[in-house]
Amino acid sequence: MLLNMEWFRTFKTIYETGSLTGAAQQLYVSQPGVSLHLNSLEAYVGYKLFDRTARKMVPTERAKVLYNYILEAVNKLEEAEQHFHKSAASNKSTISIGMCLETFQFTLEQYISSLPFNLNIKFGEYPEMQQDLDHGVLDLIVSPQKGNQPSITYRPFAKERIVLVAGGKQDTAAFSKLIRKGQYNEAEKWLKDQTWYTTAADMENMRKFWLCNFGKHPDFKPNYIVPNKCSIVRCMSDSKGFAIIPDFLCRQELNNGKLKQVWEGNKVMENTLYFGKRKKTMYSKEIEMIENIFLEQAPGLAADVEEELVDA
Repeated sequence: MLLNMEWFRTFKTIYETGSLTGAAQQLYVSQPGVSLHLNSLEAYVGYKLFDRTARKMVPTERAKVLYNYILEAVNKLEEAEQHFHKSAASNKSTISIGMCLETFQFTLEQYISSLPFNLNIKFGEYPEMQQDLDHGVLDLIVSPQKGNQPSITYRPFAKERIVLVAGGKQDTAAFSKLIRKGQYNEAEKWLKDQTWYTTAADMENMRKFWLCNFGKHPDFKPNYIVPNKCSIVRCMSDSKGFAIIPDFLCRQELNNGKLKQVWEGNKVMENTLYFGKRKKTMYSKEIEMIENIFLEQAPGLAADVEEELVDA
């Protein structure tokens, strides 16, 4: 197990405040996050650091020794951290955001240089992002999934529609004709003979779309498995081939004819996108600025999302 220096900061704060709740409030993280740091430190040193009572965390004798040993070092690190931000970063705050790579590239990337604060972006799986948000590692996440952590609020702000798209030079007349006639078995066979693009992590959208509209799982292998959805859009622009992707990722290409939307399916597939953040945060202004960037780029909010926003 590798030692995390944040465990010492959390330990020091628990020692000084006398409670997990007080430490969480002072550190602006969730109480489960504080507990995780303490449990990890206790596992690392190999002994219990606090006796947990109903009202207070009582330090053990070994905890008192550890506190006195690390106090000066932790204080110096905190002073160095504050000095670094003041001298090297013009006292800018730093927030950390979790989202998928494509969402970042299509929405936030172009605004990075104009932000009046520092920004760390983390890409990964949504459950991991939710856990990092709850533990104070992240300050905001953009996710199509909601967790059940009591310290986190989720605000819906837009919907992404999963659609069948094709390259701008792809002939889709035969497929459209089959769909109009309701000949879905023939339409499926026709699609399976075409050139397909996907990503290793995005097979789930294709599986759901196929199952929803053809009543079966796709039993063919895509021709090209590329790193991310942005690669799909670039590869298919002004070319041929098919893919099943969120429409917002290729809105510009659809508008200028480099890609064409072929079919939404008989049963439209939509994902609600949420802002996830802790109920208590010291970065409310910065987070609001990021949220506004996303909202400005999502003018076509679905009616039910607008209602959810009003209710919230």
